[in-house]
Amino acid sequence: MHHFFVTPSQVEGTRIYIEGTDVNHMKNVLRMKSGEKLMVSDGNNKKYLCEVLFYEEGRAAVTILEEQEADTELASHIYLFQGLPKGDKMELIVQKAVELGVHAIIPVATRRAVVKLDEKKAVKRIERWNGIAKSAAEQAGRAVIPEVGEVQSFKEALKSAEALDVALIPYELCEGMEATRELIHSIRPGQSVGIFIGPEGGFEKDEVEDAVRRGAFPITLGRRILRTETAGLAMLSILMFELEQG
Repeated sequence: MHHFFVTPSQVEGTRIYIEGTDVNHMKNVLRMKSGEKLMVSDGNNKKYLCEVLFYEEGRAAVTILEEQEADTELASHIYLFQGLPKGDKMELIVQKAVELGVHAIIPVATRRAVVKLDEKKAVKRIERWNGIAKSAAEQAGRAVIPEVGEVQSFKEALKSAEALDVALIPYELCEGMEATRELIHSIRPGQSVGIFIGPEGGFEKDEVEDAVRRGAFPITLGRRILRTETAGLAMLSILMFELEQG
């Protein structure tokens, strides 16, 4: 069943009015007709089973058949602090991280990051990444659209993570798989978790030391060195398995 997002203001009584590019997608790509069913989320943990009523200039009207409990979100908010990767790898990371239940993604400019975004490029990239996050959230049946935030420096990212309950930083020089297992098992539903992932060149040693001084826990993901687009998704998979309820 097709899934779309709206804002709470677009929910008017028993009707919801879908606007923007989604209207063209519904009408001309999916060719949805009156009477076809769809799911609509208001981005605020409310989901509705709906039926297409009609199209009018710039919007589609659907009627609410049933309000459903949103049960697709993890019990914890997971924040992915992702070192800026090369090429279009960030697009894959955003898409898959949203599917795996991430709450928000924060691009981070680390010392070894090859990519350098000026303000104009950053705005366009972030806009595109958020579009990918929206599409992935619809495909995955999420109740909310995870936000891709503005690019932060590593120090800014560490400052942001201070408000979280747990911060983890996978590091290739870290040892002790058993200690890593125990730490991950100790994370409880409801706790907020930050994951720091380095770019292609990884973190510099003093960046990791700075993160540890700020309260982050260095962990290992095993004996193999993972690519930047793999490491974060591996961590999210582990945490999703640990924190998924029901």
